Amino acid sequence: MSVFLQNLINALQWGSFYALIAIGYSMVYSILMLFNFAHGDVFMTGAYIGFGVATALIALSAAGIIALPSWLILVLTILFSMVLTACLGMFIERVGYRPLRDAPRASAAITGLMIGIILETGNLILLGAQRVKFPALIQPVTYDLGGVFVTNQKIMIVVVSLSLALGLHQFIRHTKWGMAMRAMAFDYVVVPLMGVPINKIAAMTFALGSGLAAAAGILFGMAYPVLDPYMGIMFGWKAFVAAILGGRGSILGATLAGFILGFIEIFVAMVFPSTLRDFIAYSIILLILVFRPYGLFGEPYSVRLRL
Repeated sequence: MSVFLQNLINALQWGSFYALIAIGYSMVYSILMLFNFAHGDVFMTGAYIGFGVATALIALSAAGIIALPSWLILVLTILFSMVLTACLGMFIERVGYRPLRDAPRASAAITGLMIGIILETGNLILLGAQRVKFPALIQPVTYDLGGVFVTNQKIMIVVVSLSLALGLHQFIRHTKWGMAMRAMAFDYVVVPLMGVPINKIAAMTFALGSGLAAAAGILFGMAYPVLDPYMGIMFGWKAFVAAILGGRGSILGATLAGFILGFIEIFVAMVFPSTLRDFIAYSIILLILVFRPYGLFGEPYSVRLRL
């Protein structure tokens, strides 16, 4: 039982990363009906931006220029990185996707792949191919709960991830802009004719998704403090699978599917050899999609809007 509970805690942490990244995929696809395949590299870029912001704040605090406690450095790192990465997301939408809005979706998908390569190559040019170590923002504390070891970092990662997902859900459900985003997801063609500014909605969608990806990158850097220029590739593809599993346009669905994928991967690796982890995990997801082809919370009408 202690082994099961320990892996359950690990799965919650691992699924938190997938959940935050999957939300960005789901939002862009539900509103603009395109797959932002650069989103995984936005996650990577957000992690590196967080690395730069945290390093700068720690250096300023150590030099005595500004006196900041560690918790405030963590909060500022997350906030500044989310804002900066949100700006990057809006720039990507404006330059890369807006000119292709009426083009075939294959063109937009290829554009996303190219944008991802640009972000990876830019990182290599600026910082080189070596990995960087994410600074320790909070002192780790381990709690022994009857043989189950839980750190304050794991608790914080899960709480922050769920809070961000819940906050975004409330924004989508209870604000004017959220209502416009839901209307756009319902009917992309008619709603702009009613006065909803599609360009603003598209920019806001990319900004929100990119900001959450940055938060995932910082939390990942705190849990596994080695950043790699290509770290976003595998996370991006797996989060994309989670977004499809959750259902088009469902924030809660993408969040739940991210945690489900994290649970499957951790518990499969607990029982079977790690080399079979992806094979078994994707087989289970494929089986779920056979019976739920629109995802866990998807609706049949949604996939026919722009075919």
